[in-house]
Amino acid sequence: MNAPTGTAPLRLGMVGGGRGAFIGAVHRMAARLDGHYHLVAGALASDPARAVASALELGIAGDRAYPDYATMATRERARPDGIDAVAIVTPNDSHYPIARAFLEAGIHVICDKPMTTTLADAQALAEQVQCSGLVFVLTHNYSGYPLVREARERVRRGDIGTVRVAQVEYPQDWLTRRVEDSGQKQAAWRVDPARAGRGGAIGDLGTHAHQLLRFVTGLEVDEVSANLAAVVPGRTLDDDAQVLMRLSNRARAMLWVSQVCPGNQNGLRIRVYGDRGGLEWAQEEPNSLRVSRLDAPSTTLSRAGPELSTAAAAATRIPPGHPEGYLEAFAQIYSDAAALIRVADARMAASAHTRLVPGVQDGVAGARFVEACVASSAAGGRWVSAQP
Repeated sequence: MNAPTGTAPLRLGMVGGGRGAFIGAVHRMAARLDGHYHLVAGALASDPARAVASALELGIAGDRAYPDYATMATRERARPDGIDAVAIVTPNDSHYPIARAFLEAGIHVICDKPMTTTLADAQALAEQVQCSGLVFVLTHNYSGYPLVREARERVRRGDIGTVRVAQVEYPQDWLTRRVEDSGQKQAAWRVDPARAGRGGAIGDLGTHAHQLLRFVTGLEVDEVSANLAAVVPGRTLDDDAQVLMRLSNRARAMLWVSQVCPGNQNGLRIRVYGDRGGLEWAQEEPNSLRVSRLDAPSTTLSRAGPELSTAAAAATRIPPGHPEGYLEAFAQIYSDAAALIRVADARMAASAHTRLVPGVQDGVAGARFVEACVASSAAGGRWVSAQP
């Protein structure tokens, strides 16, 4: 995980994430944790003056504190010491144009999720990434947890047999009231279809849950029957979503995401059951994985236990008894991205690491899933294909 001895940190730029932005600080901490990156440039806000001021506050040199992303992409491309990668941590509607600008400038991209607000944009971006040969990593950070990777490995080696049933849920409570009316910026853009896209909770939380389900089971979502609702009066986008799914092996699955459930903070949880056993993991208790076996007692696996697979052990940083959590999982995605960027042939690297590193095709799958859920819900829950 740590940068190889004698290897200089990658030069990182950031778009978005300035003053008061929660996720920008998370990305910066994650990028720093393993020593792979040095933040050297930024266009950290949509307002030019605030963008420059935010960059200067973080110690970025004045000539690399940019008023906007377009200027940043152009000038960094021209510098002999230009950035190796850019982190995009802006609201959803701007991911696509920003990513395009930096790919056109020959710069690798690390982008927050969801990748785009429409399937058409996601497909166009995937084509651009393919043609460029550049690395594109999507920060589905929950797939960086060691025991999520352990669950994935156990499904793949057949420990639970053939997957039959899966459930994934992600309840929160922060939009139970109309906090968007109070000027809360994070709430305001998430309930605005012009900025968030066609999906509310299904786009914000559902793309995480959808990617986690695909990551752990190795299965695709073939069809959905969705019920999306704006529970809080006056909202346009859904704040609660319930989805039945048929997976690619015809297994049954359910997904529930909500932003209006008092007492729930960040309750991402996945359960997967096969014909020989099952697995259960919860984000708020990330250092434990419940393992069940047919006709045998269930056990709880520790994050730092000796029975961990290579994939899980490689994502573990600290000894047993010390909790490891959200920032470390986020940092794992950044470390994985650095490993790809440092390989000269990025296409070869991407194909070799696809199984662990979320990328542009995950973004396409997420956009297709959201559009299928919106269409299904609009048709009264009719089954809709979530495949090309």
